[in-house]
Amino acid sequence: MMQDKVVVVTGAGGGIGRDMALALAAEGARVVVNDIGTSTTGEGTDAGPAQRVVDEIRAAGGQAAASTDSVSEAASAGRIVQCALDHFGRLDGVVNNAGILRDRFFHKMSVDEWDAVIRVHLYGSFYMSRAAANHFKEQESGAFVHMTSTSGLIGNLGQANYSAAKLGVVALSKSIALDMQKFNVRSNCISPFAWSRMIGAIPTDTPEQQARVEKLRQMTPGKIAPLAVYLLSDAAAGVNAQVFAVRNNEIFVMSQPRPLRSVHRSEGWSPQFIAEHGMPALKAAFVPMDRSADVFSWDPV
Repeated sequence: MMQDKVVVVTGAGGGIGRDMALALAAEGARVVVNDIGTSTTGEGTDAGPAQRVVDEIRAAGGQAAASTDSVSEAASAGRIVQCALDHFGRLDGVVNNAGILRDRFFHKMSVDEWDAVIRVHLYGSFYMSRAAANHFKEQESGAFVHMTSTSGLIGNLGQANYSAAKLGVVALSKSIALDMQKFNVRSNCISPFAWSRMIGAIPTDTPEQQARVEKLRQMTPGKIAPLAVYLLSDAAAGVNAQVFAVRNNEIFVMSQPRPLRSVHRSEGWSPQFIAEHGMPALKAAFVPMDRSADVFSWDPV
């Protein structure tokens, strides 16, 4: 499905990114494996993870090149795109998968913890997409796949930085889709349920937490890859501006913000009238704050 197409996958040295890179190569894509080899919190660098995935792809008969530039700066993101052009002469797809975590309850979160996560996830997705956009426009084809999260779509404890970035990625994807559809460029999001290094940081101090983690272990990164390959292929030509979730063997299309219920008063509203009449009518449509717990407790099929 990806024969002779060229795709950049960021954060491809392990986990979900690695499996997507391997799956794309197995379907004929030439892959730029980008990873700076950092820890889950963004410290350190290591060229080894990216090169090991490149070696795996080549050993299986595929074509790949390693990139160790960071997505968190515009210039280095540009070099990642240039790596694809230098090695393979074109670019057909970008998977914005690179990410770090610096979890902290909001009232304790530092500016540095906020900024570091936003720069990699949200700025990184922008920088990579912007660096590829002109190439896609000129050739009148291309596809973006951005990795979002239920932490952004629904909410999660201790992840204000990550949640804000991941919901921002959804809005970025939708804007790219709207702005570039006339050039046959698509942009979609995947919200993965999969065991990875970042998920591995979840505490397991109680039996309930241990049971939750055991469920997550069933959701291997390889389950995400087929959807990413499909979305980057020509078979997905009519799929644009959507948000999908993958959980084990299930694929969901996620809702996007729409009005749930409205109230109208021809005379207008006062604060008191809202309190007495407007808000009671709207409350039936409120989404409980603990919905994220509901989502993470689903039993995988």
